[in-house]
Amino acid sequence: MLIDERAALGARRCGQQARLFVEADRLALRPRLRGELSDAQTAGVRLDLPAHRKVYGRPMHAPRITVLTVPDCPNAPLALERITAALDGREADVELVEVRDEAEAARWGMTGSPTVLLDGADPFAAPGAPVSVSCRLYRDEEGRAAGAPGVEALRKALALDAEDTVRAAYPFSAVETPHRVKLGNGVEAWSMCAIDALGVAAMLDQDIQVTSADPVSGHPVTVSFISGSARWEPAGAVVFVGRRPGQGPAADVCCDALNFFADRSTAETWARRHPDVPGRITGQAEAVALAVQTFGPLLAED
Repeated sequence: MLIDERAALGARRCGQQARLFVEADRLALRPRLRGELSDAQTAGVRLDLPAHRKVYGRPMHAPRITVLTVPDCPNAPLALERITAALDGREADVELVEVRDEAEAARWGMTGSPTVLLDGADPFAAPGAPVSVSCRLYRDEEGRAAGAPGVEALRKALALDAEDTVRAAYPFSAVETPHRVKLGNGVEAWSMCAIDALGVAAMLDQDIQVTSADPVSGHPVTVSFISGSARWEPAGAVVFVGRRPGQGPAADVCCDALNFFADRSTAETWARRHPDVPGRITGQAEAVALAVQTFGPLLAED
């Protein structure tokens, strides 16, 4: 691992100082301090972000992994060990952040120690889990409890395909999905789910257009963000917010259960056809608010 004692991106965003900045070393996986990067060495995300929101120091495909722990958490080393095993030499930025009280935990979205965030999102989050600075347990496929996510669960959360290439970097997907996002500069990309797509405008602070389709009727659904305001077509469109039972990365348990519908009736039809997927139908304002809450702070200024 590469360990750099400096404030990491996520910690600076919340006004906190991260104790360690940890980055997987593709070649040796040995601890060493990383020196400061010169301007010539930095590489910006290729989505034409505003200058004050450029993300530097890693290629676009390299995930950012944040491990939130309470001080002296006995499971922090286990979490880092399993993350290293899951990465298996791939490049990533991994930061270890100590959270000391519930107010700080709330800012991070921490629901127990350790909490693992992938590009700012908790892929193992249980619906309705309260903010907590207590110990957090994870269960494997056989239901056995452990102090950190399993290696295979982390690999799935990192969205690696059979060729070990990254399939997704929340909220974006490297493979085709039903949800297409067109940025204000003309760049187009797929998003992992409906909520992810709605969060892109706030995350990138620019106008976007989201196009999707009702999975029941096939009717197109479009959401245009202009100067922070959302215009929905058709006017009665809604979003179903669901999650499959069990634990696992969001790509497996949530993404196909978070969809746009042209109206409430088709959303109700889909819910009846999928009794195994608990969830609820949300109106437009609530769906946008949920998306902004989830993705709006990810690239915020220091």
